[in-house]
Amino acid sequence: MYDFVIVGGGSAGSALAGRLSADPGNRVLVLEAGRRDHRWDVFIHMPAALPFPIGSRFYDWRYESEPERHMNGRRIYHARGKVLGGSSSINGMIFQRGNPLDYERWAADPGMETWDYAHCLPYFKRMENRLAGGDLRGDSGPLVLETGPAANPLFQAFFDAAEQAGFPRTDDVNGYQQEGFGPFDRNLHRGRRLSAARAYLHPVMHRPNLTVATGAFVNRVLFEGTRAVGVEFTRGRDRTPLRVRAGEVILCGGAINTPQLLQLSGIGNAAELRALGVEPVQDLPGVGENLQDHLEVYVQYACRQPVSMAPALKMWRRPFIGAQWLFLRSGPGATNHFEGGGFARSNDDVAYPNLMFHFLPIAIRYDGTASASGHGYQVHIGPMYSDARGTVKIRSTDPREHPALRFNYLSTEQDRREWVEAVRIARDILNQPALGPYNGGELSPGPAVETDEQILKWVASDGETALHPSCTARMGTDTMSVVDPLTMRVHGLDGLRAVDASVMPYITNGNIYAPVMMIAEKSADLILGATPLPPEHIGFHRHR
Repeated sequence: MYDFVIVGGGSAGSALAGRLSADPGNRVLVLEAGRRDHRWDVFIHMPAALPFPIGSRFYDWRYESEPERHMNGRRIYHARGKVLGGSSSINGMIFQRGNPLDYERWAADPGMETWDYAHCLPYFKRMENRLAGGDLRGDSGPLVLETGPAANPLFQAFFDAAEQAGFPRTDDVNGYQQEGFGPFDRNLHRGRRLSAARAYLHPVMHRPNLTVATGAFVNRVLFEGTRAVGVEFTRGRDRTPLRVRAGEVILCGGAINTPQLLQLSGIGNAAELRALGVEPVQDLPGVGENLQDHLEVYVQYACRQPVSMAPALKMWRRPFIGAQWLFLRSGPGATNHFEGGGFARSNDDVAYPNLMFHFLPIAIRYDGTASASGHGYQVHIGPMYSDARGTVKIRSTDPREHPALRFNYLSTEQDRREWVEAVRIARDILNQPALGPYNGGELSPGPAVETDEQILKWVASDGETALHPSCTARMGTDTMSVVDPLTMRVHGLDGLRAVDASVMPYITNGNIYAPVMMIAEKSADLILGATPLPPEHIGFHRHR
């Protein structure tokens, strides 16, 4: 019998386990379906090795969307971490809180008043450890943040080019002013990836009241009436069902696995569940709805000067880069290379930045393949709060069958309009005089892609997910909400809560790892019944 069984040892699950087990009176069990994050595993601990886990059956659950109607019927690949630490063990290590107005938008929904920026800010600060933080940043939390040095001359040229294009500079996109261009915070410490598991779980693994089980695949939540009393799971290759009882079950599987497990357990649209042979426990039609994500493309340019990171791709250099990282924690292997970028408004109608830019001093794809011979650079670009909505739906009662993912990318007029604006703004920046000495011409999409129709056709054929699925079991108090924002309990049920990216009502403006960790920190207090941290009403930048 455990007080808390946490399903999923990923980002939110690791943080919750660390906080809930701090009280020795709480017995906490973490069930993670993936593998251990062994300290010697270079593929997840060397920052520059991030292309290797993505697509690997050892580290990645390897999801695919259903054919996307507005993207030429393509199935969009979605990597999800299959290892302790979840996707924080395989992601790009970029730490972005989102814009303060994201949380004002959350709080505008009925019942969400305590999720405004003033209430969320103390929890961002509690988890952060960033030097030179100031009033808006934390300096003693478990998440050590290192700001990208952005020392490569291409970064400075890019920042200058953004200014020449009319966009401001900012010294901290997570501080007073998100809007603008500058270095990014990253989840790196002393040349190593700092995943949620490494920050929250490993330092407390010695606690006698904390048990972490990997290779533990949860099939369903167990109920007595409308009260969750435990879970059924299998361990390793043995498919014999095991059961464990709990005072509370907390789902931390993320925006794909949390709604999947809810549906498998009889919680969701009752008519849809009955059609699949699942007996409903609670009719919650919002489970698996409201799916949101960020789509992105790479606008790539050839570089006329030998200053990019292209030489690091050469096979003969890799042993030297690996040795430099292994023994000195330095060199090209010790960075994620996403050291800077920015946020901008694509038009004057939006209240805050709706575009995100990640700059890389190399022309390369997520899977590690270079799209240009020789030197190059690129910017990752995409709209941040598209109004497209999708779904996550189970196909059968088999918990190992991936659910059907429909994102509906490019399905709305707003989405398509902002995509055209995004590509045009990226090109405008990349063709400013500051980048002139390096500009060797556009490689992708190329000069032939010019009209609005051509741009959208290219996005449809070349766009990739930024790996930010969210919002599929959203907080709220209306009929389509799933989770109570004051307790994190699943509506209508006792002993069952959800804490992860699925509970976000709207996707935030930026990479979603930091907001997920904030949600976990805030939820820990709600679950424990602790006095919440007092709100901090500190001003932030508004362009109007």
